[in-house]
Amino acid sequence: MPLPTLAVELTTPQSVDGRAAPYQSLWLLVRLHQAQRRGEVVALDALRGQVSSARTLRMVVSRAFRDFKAWGVRVGWGADTARDPRFLNAEGRSQGPFWLPPAEARRLRLQVDGRSATAAEVNAFLGLPVSPRPAAGTTASAPADAVQLQDARFWHQLAAAQQAMRQGRWASPVQGRPEAQAPASALTAMRKAAALAQDDYQRALVTLHEALLWRRLGDDAQARKRLAALQRQRLARQVASHDYLGAMAAIVAAWCSYTARDLPQAQAQLAAMARDAQQAPLLRHHPQVRFEWNNLWALACRSRALGGAAHDAAGAAPLAEEAMRHFGRALAAAFESHAFDAAQHVAANMGMAVWLFDRVGLGVAAAGHARGDAALRHAVQWIAFSEWLSGLADVQGRSAWNAIYLMRMARGDCQPARGLPLAEFAALRPHTPRALAEAAGGSASGFEWRAGREGWAAMAGRRLAEHDGGQHRYPGLQLAGLLLEQAWYAAHARDLRSAAGALARLRSVLPQLVASDRAYFVEVWADALPAELLALEPPPRRPVRRARAA
Repeated sequence: MPLPTLAVELTTPQSVDGRAAPYQSLWLLVRLHQAQRRGEVVALDALRGQVSSARTLRMVVSRAFRDFKAWGVRVGWGADTARDPRFLNAEGRSQGPFWLPPAEARRLRLQVDGRSATAAEVNAFLGLPVSPRPAAGTTASAPADAVQLQDARFWHQLAAAQQAMRQGRWASPVQGRPEAQAPASALTAMRKAAALAQDDYQRALVTLHEALLWRRLGDDAQARKRLAALQRQRLARQVASHDYLGAMAAIVAAWCSYTARDLPQAQAQLAAMARDAQQAPLLRHHPQVRFEWNNLWALACRSRALGGAAHDAAGAAPLAEEAMRHFGRALAAAFESHAFDAAQHVAANMGMAVWLFDRVGLGVAAAGHARGDAALRHAVQWIAFSEWLSGLADVQGRSAWNAIYLMRMARGDCQPARGLPLAEFAALRPHTPRALAEAAGGSASGFEWRAGREGWAAMAGRRLAEHDGGQHRYPGLQLAGLLLEQAWYAAHARDLRSAAGALARLRSVLPQLVASDRAYFVEVWADALPAELLALEPPPRRPVRRARAA
């Protein structure tokens, strides 16, 4: 049955359905009614200055909801305006934002002296401006979604921070250049941008990019802190690009879950975005959001397929197919926005997926059902394409992943028995850099070593030297990958001293990694290295493993 209407009298003494109504609670109810008609929500910050007689805003909100319940009005809170207010968690209610369901708004009859209130009278009651035409020589106040254009310095620093992130200059300056000529790190530029931010939108944008930066650095604790700060900023005030900020924050949160190898949680967070009334349209129409969503969904599917291939091949095969479909969608989204940096990431992920699926017997239709040498060629071509794209974006921006992937593929057919003697280990025949360059065909132009004589161990050592010298800063997982490959290939070349040094350094890096990643490195360390090297550097104790994302 339809709920009864409620007469809301705005003149003193204010009342709801003939009962005396506290001014502060009534003010919030009327503001919610106005916001619902405008398609808005009411941020917590909207109460400041309007209900200042209360000691705290939390007290105002608590009293208002007590009065709403007495009046029989259901008011919602939080980001999801499609939820039924009866089922919301009251624990986060005091943070807002607040909203009135359409059915509840239709019940209210705002009155002045018993007649329907005009829009001007509602504004007068709320103490809000009627928005007259500005007089000559004056400037109208900026709307909530306005973007600050008075000072270009903020945008200069934000662009510098984004460029530094693309170039891998995360938190340390580039070494080997005079200080005045050394470009700032992403973290330094981001802090300068934060100091120059002049409005809520700019501050929220900086906070989002800080979360992205910390995630790329592998510090999920800091990333989650910045996400919490962004949530507080967005709840406190409606700002420009509100939905975009929320969508990207949700993706970063899902990345943190994926990094922690909580695949169900990561996919649940992504699925919630697809159901959200504000974020779902962005998944269809915003190329960056669509790229990030599909790339991460594909990675989660890839991990689940690889984890289940041994004991549930029938269930793993559809997941492998789904992963490749979403990688394809991510690649298309990256090219729609001319984002070569994004495209090179997904190309690398696709190449590694093709090779990993072949290793566990999951040749997929999206990869042309390539098997064996054909799968290797297909995978290397995607990696080479990724390298070529990263050169277009900026040669300094290349991560270590492509090199790590190639080194893993090169030794993929070498499956030594545990504790193999060094002489037999050295007799193994991994693919040479030249062989993989030939497999890449025309895409090999992305490999700077395609015509050289550098071996894999030297290539890993060169990237580690660049990291140590500050030319690049690789996050912990990439650093561990380089060290493991250097140890394997140095041992293969009978250079046990260099191999043991790499393993000793790897031992110090492992505590930075989540348990599932540590388990991978300890497993290869214990099972795939020669006995003489293990005598010099025995592997650490194997951690308890969770499902690992390859």
